[in-house]
Amino acid sequence: MRIYRAKDYEEMSRRAAGIVSAQIIMKPDCVLGLATGSTPVGLYKQLIEWYRNGDLDFSGVRTVNLDEYKGISRENDPAGNTHLPDGMEPDSEKECRRYEELIRSMGSVDLQLLGIGHNGHIGFNEPSDVFDKQVHCVNLTQSTIEANKRFFASAEDVPKQAYTMGIQTIMRSKKILIMANGEGKADIVRDS
Repeated sequence: MRIYRAKDYEEMSRRAAGIVSAQIIMKPDCVLGLATGSTPVGLYKQLIEWYRNGDLDFSGVRTVNLDEYKGISRENDPAGNTHLPDGMEPDSEKECRRYEELIRSMGSVDLQLLGIGHNGHIGFNEPSDVFDKQVHCVNLTQSTIEANKRFFASAEDVPKQAYTMGIQTIMRSKKILIMANGEGKADIVRDS
């Protein structure tokens, strides 16, 4: 395990984007596991800038998203190489099985990007000492709903369930990059 420290969010985002871009350059047909939330936004902006400058080619890259709220429809149809759980699939077992099989069919995720929640959650996996879960549907905790209400009009609009890769699925990745930013995450990073 390597720990990289950065002086600020911008430096952290650039360094993380450098790690992702190196993966793409080394293996142009790599599989990236992508996280959502506010932490990786700067990384994504940097990758977009390098792409627009002609420094990166994503044409062979395939992606799998870490998670998706259940009950939320897609606003944009993902491109052919972009995959995420179907939040509108009401049959949780069916969707979890489909997404797990899709990830397995792609081979190993070459680089999985993760953020970490204030309480240590990864994706929508709450802290636990059991890591045997694959893709599954989870009931969101009140603290997770509170943390995510900033993405919605109100706390009532935040979905109460989500599909997420389980820790077992995540740990099959060849490399994992966890990003954490700010004083609010310092304790959980120190204690992890």
